[in-house]
Amino acid sequence: MHIEDGILPPRAWGFWYGVTLLFIVPGIREIKRRVRENLSYKPFLAMVGVAVFVISAMHLPVPVTGSCSHPCGTPLAAIIVGPFATAVISLIVLFFQAIFLGHGGITTIGANDFSMGIAGGISGYLCWRLARRFNSPLWLAGGIAGFVGDVLTYLTSSFELALSLHGHIPLLKQWMIFFAGYGPTQLPLAVAEAVFTAAVLQVMYNRRPDLLPGVTDRKKIFRETGKPEMEG
Repeated sequence: MHIEDGILPPRAWGFWYGVTLLFIVPGIREIKRRVRENLSYKPFLAMVGVAVFVISAMHLPVPVTGSCSHPCGTPLAAIIVGPFATAVISLIVLFFQAIFLGHGGITTIGANDFSMGIAGGISGYLCWRLARRFNSPLWLAGGIAGFVGDVLTYLTSSFELALSLHGHIPLLKQWMIFFAGYGPTQLPLAVAEAVFTAAVLQVMYNRRPDLLPGVTDRKKIFRETGKPEMEG
């Protein structure tokens, strides 16, 4: 997914920087608000950022020039720290990966954040909320969120490449060609991310349910754990 420098023309990467900024501004506001409400949110956010850095740095080569395949971690992050905050930490992650790992590029951070931190994070978060609204088991809702967020990340990245590079080939056809390059490695990774997301959320629910906003209320936590709600 990490598109390298030199792949997108300036007009394209400038456009994706602008679109990404529309999500970064409310993300910064969300982080400031939640830090004021709970001081422990800041170190928790940093911990989630480190997790996203490590998970998304495990990349595999793909037959798509200037890109790669890897798990994302952003659907899980969006569930536990918020979708807009995830856009911010993903932007920071992508910057450090480009600087220290040569993974991605500086000019393409906007495009990469839009696909991984925004499209992947928000789609996973919305799937989680929808599944929970229909009383799906927590592990199933988490698995769906992880899978959908991962696949949407790569559909978005493929679209970004196709939009700029399709030339005389129809956009839809070029989009599917790029996604087909990711598919053989990414679909198994999406299944693995679904399992990982479901497992992490289930462990958090069993041990620290207070860290999962909107999942449990005070009475339910006490009923299922025998302990009052802990401060996050």
